[in-house]
Amino acid sequence: MAQTRNPSLWWRLSWQLSLVIIVVVVSVIIGLCIWAATIMSPNIAMEGKIVSVIAQAAVLDREGNMHLLETPGMKALKEENGALWFVAATTKGASVSYGTIPPAYTTLAPLVHLFDDADIRGSATTNEIATIENVETAIGEVRILFGGVADKGWPVLALLARSYPIYISLIAIALPAIFLAVPHIVGRALTKVSDVAGKAAEIDPRRHGARLPVDGIPKEVAPLVIAFNGALERLEGEFKKRRRFLIDAAHELRTPIAIMQTRIDGMPERQQERRRLLNDVARLAETAEQLLDFERNDQAVMLNEPMDLVEIARSAVADLAPLAIAGGYQISFQNDLEAIERKGNPPALLRAVANLIRNAIDHGGNSGMIMVFVSKDGRIEVSDEGPGIPPEHQEFVFEPFYRVTPKNAGAGLGLSLVRQVAANHGGQVSIKSAETGTQVAIHL
Repeated sequence: MAQTRNPSLWWRLSWQLSLVIIVVVVSVIIGLCIWAATIMSPNIAMEGKIVSVIAQAAVLDREGNMHLLETPGMKALKEENGALWFVAATTKGASVSYGTIPPAYTTLAPLVHLFDDADIRGSATTNEIATIENVETAIGEVRILFGGVADKGWPVLALLARSYPIYISLIAIALPAIFLAVPHIVGRALTKVSDVAGKAAEIDPRRHGARLPVDGIPKEVAPLVIAFNGALERLEGEFKKRRRFLIDAAHELRTPIAIMQTRIDGMPERQQERRRLLNDVARLAETAEQLLDFERNDQAVMLNEPMDLVEIARSAVADLAPLAIAGGYQISFQNDLEAIERKGNPPALLRAVANLIRNAIDHGGNSGMIMVFVSKDGRIEVSDEGPGIPPEHQEFVFEPFYRVTPKNAGAGLGLSLVRQVAANHGGQVSIKSAETGTQVAIHL
């Protein structure tokens, strides 16, 4: 099944906020143009076109009189605007007119050259709206009074076209700021969330009481953090119940096991059944002790005691040497250094090494050499010369209650306890196994 890619909240918020800001900026620009269109002359929609056409057509003859050439643009302008009228004049007074000038502006026509810019409207004597604009042409500055086009074109679009240097410059400055500032702001807002995610990844299920911080978390995310902390609390409650049950069960098993062992010891020694029962009871007692060890190691938090790896391994060999010799083995101990100091839990590590030696005794084939070696880099190795572990089983032998052969003696907790102790000490366990023997090492 294809893995679903999780969307980035940072990316989504960044581009959405940037888009919102851009839309707001564009809306403000368009809104300003709409507002300007309501207060400016309606002639503004045609102003640019009229001024441009007249500028291209304006010429002076040898006597200094002004004329307008019948350019294609001039011809089209006249054809498309039947009510158009205008007066064009140079600053020296030479002028030319077109169309029917409204009576209200006939007296103004000879004075056009005196005006630079004007918006003429709102008079009680006429409804005609007139505009005066100036333009640079080949014959110099020309000033144009025109009207009859108030109902033509789109003033808003004309204003947008005329004001583009302003808003284009604004957008050119704003866009980089938006795309740089918004991701930075969003990133800072999500910093606490990232910190909480990092702390969640560091939570060790064997260290109870760990909770995610709520201080400084956005209130929209805080319910998720609180719910997660609540889930941790409920899980810890269930873990405590399970631990209490296992510890109580293991303790309760000790009494009937001791009673059974006492009664079996009272049986006649020659009975073959007595030996079998003693072996079964010993196996049951060992399972109960391993369950207790498993829970003790799972809850081990005191890992700051000084300990000597060489001394711990030597003690485990000394304790189990009689059992190994009785099982038909030779056992040896080697070390690179006289002492290798570490911080940890000495009793837990001693149990782990003892479990490795017991495992070698139980599965080494009752012959050959069991060797315990402590290297100078803090590695404790236990090797035997037994038949080895099949490759398909090697990755599972550290799982609780896993046994290579279901009928094997033992509860399948020994190697799991070893891995647990190593993990508590920040180490790891490795295994090498072949037909010539098995080597298990604790790396601290």
